[in-house]
Amino acid sequence: MSKLLLIDDDVELANMLKEFLVQEGFSVSLAHDGITGEQYVLAGKFDMVVLDVMMPGQDGMQTLKNIRLHSDIPILILTAKDDDEGRITGLESGADDFVQKPCLPRELVARIRAILRRHTSDVTNSNDIVVGKLIVSSERRKVFWIDQPIVFTSTEFSLVEVLAKQAGAIVSKEDLSMKALGRPLVKYDRSIDVHLSSIRQKIADASGGLNLIQTIYRVGYQLIRE
Repeated sequence: MSKLLLIDDDVELANMLKEFLVQEGFSVSLAHDGITGEQYVLAGKFDMVVLDVMMPGQDGMQTLKNIRLHSDIPILILTAKDDDEGRITGLESGADDFVQKPCLPRELVARIRAILRRHTSDVTNSNDIVVGKLIVSSERRKVFWIDQPIVFTSTEFSLVEVLAKQAGAIVSKEDLSMKALGRPLVKYDRSIDVHLSSIRQKIADASGGLNLIQTIYRVGYQLIRE
């Protein structure tokens, strides 16, 4: 049974979502402010966090950033329907995905399960994927530049893995969304672009400035062989 932490200051909504998630087979704990939620996460008891962005005091974005300093636990953020900037900032800060509020409980469950599948996926081929000096270990869900680890979120790793498996080929955003995010690409959704921007920067930092992921305008992305 996966253990979820839901951090949301809306007590009534949080209890409603908890009830639904429990019925779907999850173990759910609640925190109603960012500081308490952060403390719960860092105690290391949970498999995933569902985090509301708009909270008084320490808001969701600061809570997300603080957690990411110490943990790579999967995090799904809840954002207002018209908060495009908040969604982009959340993804840039290390969130794995987002759901717009108000949300359908079944959509929330589907996103949670997709993220957990990526994070704990069974490995069918334990051989490392080697693209030049970039090494992608599906078995360990880790990426290395030669022998230096590159720290990615669960979603970022899934994107790198898909690109590495097709290194040298162009992968469409539609394929990346289905294979890495576990959902169809939605019009105007910039999640993949934001994640790949972070991935590029992390690889560049590890490799001395190399840009290994190219954008093919209106087509997709390509991991080039260095």
